[in-house]
Amino acid sequence: MMVKTDKIREIIGPGGKVIRGIQEQTGVKIDIDDDGTVKIAAVNADSARAAISIIEGITQSAEVGKVYEGRVRKIMDFGAFVEIFPGTDGLLHVSQISKHRVNVADCFKEGDDVTVRVLEVDRDGKIRLSHKEFEEEGGSPRPRAPRRTGPGQGEGRPRAGSRAGRRPRGKGTPVDGRRR
Repeated sequence: MMVKTDKIREIIGPGGKVIRGIQEQTGVKIDIDDDGTVKIAAVNADSARAAISIIEGITQSAEVGKVYEGRVRKIMDFGAFVEIFPGTDGLLHVSQISKHRVNVADCFKEGDDVTVRVLEVDRDGKIRLSHKEFEEEGGSPRPRAPRRTGPGQGEGRPRAGSRAGRRPRGKGTPVDGRRR
């Protein structure tokens, strides 16, 4: 099989730890060339398939638009870090969790499985994720209770800071409305 040359280091691992682990786990012999050629020698096809699957898992990269079933690794105020495949995390920003305003800790806890779509992979390799479109399909985010309206609850009143209900100021008219 062929892999990108920049992924060779990940297959080998620190001090050859990863490649030795794959060989011990599957019973195959692996040889990697500098051009990205990975040769796998195995006694049976199942061992070879297992080694190929592990190597593909190590070398895969996130694709924009693709849907992944990930696991929440860390919860922050601004979002959650989700592992979409082994060794690769993306940020699920709080604004991408639900169509409603939510608190991240109310929606997920570490270890939860979550379906996400990759929105962007920037040139630094940072991955932006979204869960909004999956919430109707049984996703876990829960919207906040709707705002109450009625007497004394803001009904019919302009929002704070809006200019609704105020007299328009003409050009050159002072703030207090008096002409000088």
